[in-house]
Amino acid sequence: MSETTQTTTHGVLLTDVAAGKVRSLLEQEGRDDLRLRVAVQPGGCSGLIYQLYFDERVLDGDAVKDYDGVEVVVDRMSVPYLEGATIDFADTIEKQGFTIDNPNAGSACACGGSFS
Repeated sequence: MSETTQTTTHGVLLTDVAAGKVRSLLEQEGRDDLRLRVAVQPGGCSGLIYQLYFDERVLDGDAVKDYDGVEVVVDRMSVPYLEGATIDFADTIEKQGFTIDNPNAGSACACGGSFS
């Protein structure tokens, strides 16, 4: 089985609202070389915690998907855990920030992941 870099895709969906927010954040930073990286790591009350951050690197084995100019990158180990997950952006009185709706998550807890 041969590995290909940057040609593998993933099943994470980025909504138009979230893509727009990512675009505006990158414009504020004056950076066009960054992409949104999504990963899962062991921890948290449900066994996994999400990581969502800007990354200038694309590593070997990463899965990449382009959403109208916004690249979303998922590392090889996180792809199965994030299959079918949706990243959205909420901007309401109750909640502001990126949200991840993941059908693979067995249970949810009150503690949310922070976005930096």
